[in-house]
Amino acid sequence: MEIILILLVAGGSFGFCFLVDKAFTKLFRSKAQHQSGQSIRQNKHYAGAGLVLIVLGISAVQAGLKGNTLLLAGGVVLILLGIALVVYYMSFGVFYDESSFLYTTFGKKTVEYRYGDIIAQQLYTSYGNTLIELHMRDGKTVPLQANMAGVYAFLDTAFAGWLTQTGRNENDCPFHDPANSCWFPSAEG
Repeated sequence: MEIILILLVAGGSFGFCFLVDKAFTKLFRSKAQHQSGQSIRQNKHYAGAGLVLIVLGISAVQAGLKGNTLLLAGGVVLILLGIALVVYYMSFGVFYDESSFLYTTFGKKTVEYRYGDIIAQQLYTSYGNTLIELHMRDGKTVPLQANMAGVYAFLDTAFAGWLTQTGRNENDCPFHDPANSCWFPSAEG
């Protein structure tokens, strides 16, 4: 009897999570770009590290409840850091289709850009990772790390859309060199 009760609770929990996920998708991710299946996402290590920090924090809090205030405070800090990493992983995304893309970050409204809104790009390298910063017509930037899932497919699609929307062809773009992470004119020049 206990096993059946455990299975019912587990099934109910998974069912509830499934329904919340579907409702979240319908309410907040209902635009065409969200449904295209094409996106740039943060590396899954952010979410994994966040979950590990949360579990370690919970363990530290439990040990700290026995009178060790240092473990209690450290556990709370670990839990907060873990939650921050998970929220950052879940809230960042670039969702795109053939004509435009949505840029989503935590705490800011999702912004839709057409590829023709890209005016330049800037490259930064640090510790072996490349940051590709797209400068937009409205003065904002869209930072993309080379190690993000789907970034190169997005940049290829963005370049093709940019050519179409700006009326250029590839022969007019001597700066285009994907092997060196260059898709758009440099912001430096």
